[in-house]
Amino acid sequence: MSVTHALPETDVVVVGAGFTGLYALYKLREFKLRVQAFEAGSGVGGVWYWNRYPGARTDSPSHIYQYWFSQELLADWNWNERFTPQEETERYLNHVADRFDLRKDICFNTRVTAANYDEKTHRWIVETDTGTRLSARFLIMGSGGLTELVTPDFPGKDSFAGECYHTARWPREPVDFKGKRVGVIGTGATGIQVIQTIQDKVGHLTVFQRTAHYTIPMRNPKLDDAARAELRARYPELREMVQNTTTGFDFNPDPRGYFEMSPEERRAQMERLWADGSLVFWVGAFADTLMNAEANEEISEFVREKIRARIKDPAVAEKLTPRGYGFGTRRVPLETGYYEAFNRDNCTLVDISATPITEITPTGVKTSDGEYPLDVLIYATGFDAGTGALTRIDMRGRNGVLLRDSWKEGIHTFMGLQVHGFPNMFMVMSPQSPAAAFCNVPTCSQQQIDWIVDCIDFVRSQGREAIEPSAAAEAQWVAHHDEVANTTLIPKTDSWYMGANIKGKRRSLLAYAGGVGVYKQLCDEVKAKGYEGLELA
Repeated sequence: MSVTHALPETDVVVVGAGFTGLYALYKLREFKLRVQAFEAGSGVGGVWYWNRYPGARTDSPSHIYQYWFSQELLADWNWNERFTPQEETERYLNHVADRFDLRKDICFNTRVTAANYDEKTHRWIVETDTGTRLSARFLIMGSGGLTELVTPDFPGKDSFAGECYHTARWPREPVDFKGKRVGVIGTGATGIQVIQTIQDKVGHLTVFQRTAHYTIPMRNPKLDDAARAELRARYPELREMVQNTTTGFDFNPDPRGYFEMSPEERRAQMERLWADGSLVFWVGAFADTLMNAEANEEISEFVREKIRARIKDPAVAEKLTPRGYGFGTRRVPLETGYYEAFNRDNCTLVDISATPITEITPTGVKTSDGEYPLDVLIYATGFDAGTGALTRIDMRGRNGVLLRDSWKEGIHTFMGLQVHGFPNMFMVMSPQSPAAAFCNVPTCSQQQIDWIVDCIDFVRSQGREAIEPSAAAEAQWVAHHDEVANTTLIPKTDSWYMGANIKGKRRSLLAYAGGVGVYKQLCDEVKAKGYEGLELA
């Protein structure tokens, strides 16, 4: 007799209580399913619970960085800015949890450590760090694409005697920087937000930069009642639009290629979209920004010109000007006053590509060029994106195969939703779906959860026990994913998009680059054809 019969049972276990987990709870209840969610934090919010570092905010406009499932919710929530700060997004998600009474099905301060598929009962046995063991028919991983933090393994990294923080695990209590020597390692999107926010609060700021990034200046007006009313009038249109655009935003790229326009038209287009102060310059300017190398170089030089014009010291400007890769092939952050930080007398830029960090000492950071004494050290060094939150769990499918072992020779999924050999396990924001990097998160998380819940309902309506992709269907998706990836310039650049920030991680594009609208259409076709490519048991 299987030991699983002695365990508490539920229909679905949901891992995570961010945008994905909360919506999954809401949607599964509509289908009268018993659900238990587990959340490692003490509250809801996911990435917006953990990432509360100074300056944290979205780079998706608030009018699309939200749920669409409730007209009442859309009517009663008022966004205050075009790009919302962390604390406002966290308040919003708490409001959602309270309004729909979602907390009663969430077990907080509980991290899932293992999930093992029992082939005899077709159920997942889920274990947590608090000792809970639970049997569930279905498992939904809403644990996030940017969850598992990365701290470089510098010699002496545990020896620093001052205050030490990682942006992905920032304390809830305010950190006092006044008069202190502060070092920031990392200048990606997170590092940029921290640096521009604390620059005028510290005694001295030392920035350790390995790679200069292309950025776009954020235009972030406050929203008054008139602006909110204007946006609300567009909500019915926006709800449909975002599901069918390239990146889940409320725009598509200009269908014309860069060289289909005259030089004057191209310059005017770039200046106009640059002035918009949003990611539209990146993913809405030209159809071939990320496909035509010659066009990409001209766009890259336009951005370099904009960066250089804001920095007083030519030597510093040279260090902050990105070289060796094309605009948009790495994550493009929005910034507000970032470059002006380096015009201040209390800011030092250290190029660690030229003078690498050799050691963390009790008193600071040592590079090949000498030591920089610090009182506070901040790691803004990113995540094991896409896979980290999945592979850290002891997740075993049929025949006891461990997911991280299955992916050692290369990630393989069916549409970034399921994995062959792991029946009844579904993923959101996972590799080989747009949500892994190339989608406004609420757009794609809602689309994927809708598909997953419909699939679960299909299994139950058929009187079957389990569903998983066939090996052939999975291989076909992986081949399509790779083919699309290789039509872009993105694989030519080492970045977290390619898994290149993690030692030993096999290099491949994490996210599906075919577009959100195309992806949704393909998912809908699978559903319309009775979940073609999936096998029932």
